[in-house]
Amino acid sequence: MTRYLAAHPDQAPGLFRLTEALGIECDLVDRRAFPLHVTCSAAVINAAGRVLMIHHRALNRWLLPGGHAEPEDGSLCRAALRELEEEAGIPWRHAVSPPGRDIVPVDIDVHEIPANPAKGEPAHLHADFRYAFHATDTKVSLQREEVTAFAWRPKADLPTPRLVDAVGVL
Repeated sequence: MTRYLAAHPDQAPGLFRLTEALGIECDLVDRRAFPLHVTCSAAVINAAGRVLMIHHRALNRWLLPGGHAEPEDGSLCRAALRELEEEAGIPWRHAVSPPGRDIVPVDIDVHEIPANPAKGEPAHLHADFRYAFHATDTKVSLQREEVTAFAWRPKADLPTPRLVDAVGVL
């Protein structure tokens, strides 16, 4: 996060809740950390310059492929790649970081998630670390348990203006 904020100092106020949570002794990657925990997403761009969006079953919203990190991921970037492969069937080996980019997220967004009584989860916040990749193979095979549809959409359809700007230059 330090490298991200060094590149985007103007975003520090919007990430206050995340930086505040970092000062608390708990594992923010653990999905049981409340009121905030970390998730990871993949902004995958195809050869036509369009971004993969999935329709998330539980939230009933169009989102980037992504989700919670697992202990075996080893990094947030790897978690985003694993989620891409799980939800959309695009192998992580076919997702390439844009030229001149490393594994620093292109965006970090803190947003509200509604309570889910079926999972025993209160309303909470996700600090979503969003990574960008170019896809060398764009054949999609959905994980139907979590995803109902997919679409390759214009970058302008991304969920926040900040993400549109970040991905728009790639």
